[in-house]
Amino acid sequence: MIFKVYYQESIKQAPVREKTKTMYVKADSERAVRTKLSNRPYNIEYIQSVEGKYFEYEKQKEDFQVLEIG
Repeated sequence: MIFKVYYQESIKQAPVREKTKTMYVKADSERAVRTKLSNRPYNIEYIQSVEGKYFEYEKQKEDFQVLEIG
């Protein structure tokens, strides 16, 4: 399953919409995504599953790249 992660680059940074970044991560669950990203200094705002028509829409974006973090 693919998840879209909304985050700030620093855990010390307060969430500000204009500075929010996104990434796509392949994992079995939201919990697995959080575990995979736990060693990075990100302030994770929200994790959303991407499937069906929404997945097809997201794939059309220029910056669409799925991370397979081990």
